[in-house]
Formats: sequence, structure tokens, C-alpha cells
Amino acid sequence: MKNTWMNKAALATGTAALLTAMIGSAHAEPTGYDQLTFQTEVKEEIQNDEVRATMYKKAQASDAKTLATTLNTSINNAMKIAKRYPSVTVSTGQQRTYPRYDKNDKIIGWTGQANIDLKSTDFAATSQLIADLQQTLVMENLNFGVSDAKKDALEQKLMTDASRAFQQQAKNLTRAWDARGYRVVTVNLNTGSNYPRPMYSAMNMKAEAADASVPSQSFESGNSTISVTANGTIELTK
Repeated sequence: MKNTWMNKAALATGTAALLTAMIGSAHAEPTGYDQLTFQTEVKEEIQNDEVRATMYKKAQASDAKTLATTLNTSINNAMKIAKRYPSVTVSTGQQRTYPRYDKNDKIIGWTGQANIDLKSTDFAATSQLIADLQQTLVMENLNFGVSDAKKDALEQKLMTDASRAFQQQAKNLTRAWDARGYRVVTVNLNTGSNYPRPMYSAMNMKAEAADASVPSQSFESGNSTISVTANGTIELTK
């Protein structure tokens, strides 16, 4: 019995020693990689050159057909007015219709809303079109941003700047770690934008009376910040 216990103890000790040796060996093995992961960022503030707006018509009727006629007529008239301003891109937006119920869950009428969306780099024309449409439609939101063409051109420039910044940081780290040089393992370029909040919302904008003239507004578009980050990993060479 004693010999059996001693044999088991020796086996357990030997197994533990072997496991310890294996772990120690795994930790001692060099990986062959001296890698550093970091990120650089470049950004630039740019004036907004595009205005976007959403306007809507909301109505109620006793039946869905009458409601649809009212909404469609209003939107069609708005689109006719918009054709006077070719520099403004106008498209039909979201539309929704839902029933109204009495206390007995019986349908007593219908409510609906139809939207149109405006987009343009011509601020003066957009402002005047909005004023014309506000005689029958309600402003839901108005905001400014950077047009795709202007944004793409700036992002191309910033990608080059971010790449150069990444390379310069790689050289700085190489010197800091007393390495002879480096090679790029991975690098990713990511773009980002920070736009201002919308100027208006439907909470505080109301349509004027149909027979009242609404003055146009002078827009102050503000600025946006476009950024590009370069993040990746380099391997130092000794």
C-alpha cells in the first residue's frame, strides 16, 4: 500500500514537473516579432456648402381616399413650385397613414403625413423655395453639411496626410526602441465627420396661413470637421 501511494505521489510530482517545464519552455520561446500598434489622426475644419431640408403636409379626413387626395394634391402642388428652382434637388420622402379610433375602438377617421426632401448647394434658391412652400407645408428640419464632391476631395487629401503622419510616427517609435528599421504589418484608413445639429425641428416651425407671404431667410451654414485616422501595426527590425 505504501509503495502504491509513493508511486502515485511520484507520478503526480513528475506530471506537475513536466507541466511546469512545458509552461516555462512556452514562455521562453521567442516569438520573432517586435510589434507596435498605434494610431494617428488628421482633421480639418471646412465650411458647409450644402443645405438639406424636410417639409411635410399633415391632414385628417373621415376616409382614407379623401385623405390621400388631400395629401397627394398638396405634394403635387409643392413639386410644381419646386420646378421653378432647378438648382434645388427635390424628392418625395416618407409617407404614412394611420386610423383614428373612438373609445370603442371603432375607426372614426384617418390621419396622414407626406414629406418632401430638399437638397442643394444654392442657399439663396433653397431659402426662397422653402419660403414659398411654407405657405402650405410645415418645416420638419433644416441642416447643413458638406457636399459629396467637396467632402471626397478633402478626404483624399487627408488620407495622404494621415498616411504620412503614420509613417513619421513609425520612424519616431523605431528610434525610441533603438531599432534599425521597421516594416508595416497592417494599416487601416478610416474617415469621420462632425456635422452641426439641425437648425430647426418640427417642434418650433409652423406653416403660415395660405394667403400670407413668408419671407426668405439668410442662411449661416457654419462649419464641419472632416477627419481621417490611420491605425495599424509595425514590426521593428533589430
